[in-house]
Amino acid sequence: MQRLATDVKLTLPARPENVSVIRHVLGAFAEALRLDDELVEDLRLAVTEACTNVVRHAYPADQAGPVEISIQPLEEHVSVIVSDHGRGIGTSSDTTGPGLGLPLIAAIADAVDLQSVPGGGSRVAMTFSRQRRGDVA
Repeated sequence: MQRLATDVKLTLPARPENVSVIRHVLGAFAEALRLDDELVEDLRLAVTEACTNVVRHAYPADQAGPVEISIQPLEEHVSVIVSDHGRGIGTSSDTTGPGLGLPLIAAIADAVDLQSVPGGGSRVAMTFSRQRRGDVA
């Protein structure tokens, strides 16, 4: 697959207010690439859910570590990675809320890979086809 010239890498403190900053950066990036509106909405929703998981679960309440986002447009799809250096998968004591973030991401992304990061943290890699479900070939 041919890689396009533009990638976005963003690192911000994992705080609730930065989730909207990430959404705005993603929206501007998608607009510059002239991505399909349905794809943009799927990207925004999935990235919001993944970043919210980092904010809620990755770090102790009194410490906001980083959330890292990497967006890579390829000819056939867009790849997005959201990662942190926090507690890792399955070790959060926060059990409040419905816990629907990862199932929602899995429902709208074409592929999802959830991994523990060596040394601590987690990584959610998501792939979104540029050819949307309702598109005609």
